[in-house]
Amino acid sequence: MAPPHKETWIEAALERGLFGSRWLLAPFYVGLVVSLAMLLVVFVREVVTAVPEVFELDAEKMILSVLTLIDLSLAGNLVLIVIFSGYENFVSKIDTGDSEDRPSWMGTLDFSGLKMRLIGSMVAISAISLLRSFVGLTEPGTTLDERKLFWLVALHVTFLFSGVMFALMDWLAGLTEERRIAELQELHHTTLVEGATEIPP
Repeated sequence: MAPPHKETWIEAALERGLFGSRWLLAPFYVGLVVSLAMLLVVFVREVVTAVPEVFELDAEKMILSVLTLIDLSLAGNLVLIVIFSGYENFVSKIDTGDSEDRPSWMGTLDFSGLKMRLIGSMVAISAISLLRSFVGLTEPGTTLDERKLFWLVALHVTFLFSGVMFALMDWLAGLTEERRIAELQELHHTTLVEGATEIPP
């Protein structure tokens, strides 16, 4: 049996430095908090602009205003998911104590789950943007920008395809992991049986 590896002080210092380098990501998440505040400013501006005209807007313009607010709220949700999950997965656990307001998915969303939530949010945002563009075509005097609509549809289809591919890859990875666990359990069981048969009577 090989003797246990003795860690040198250089190796220990290097590993502590590498492990501590995760805090370099913290400013990124602080910047995302600032971007969340920027989205809030734009959201409030849209509300303040739309409220005085609520009795003058027709149905199509009101729908456009509501879709814009939904789009901004979805973008805010996306930023918040990245902040919480990214910080907990790559930097440090967030200690909220026994707070009842802690989201149920915090601490349980791994990188694969974060990836699926991100692509799901992007598909939703793309769908809202596409719907807003189609509703905008009903306004009088609006010209059809075929090139813009083409790229909006192409981007939405790309997001959908990416989501399906991500889900397929996660499913295949899950099957591989389950197969590996089953093989390890079978090997362990075989080892126990062989060890029991080798015991003299």
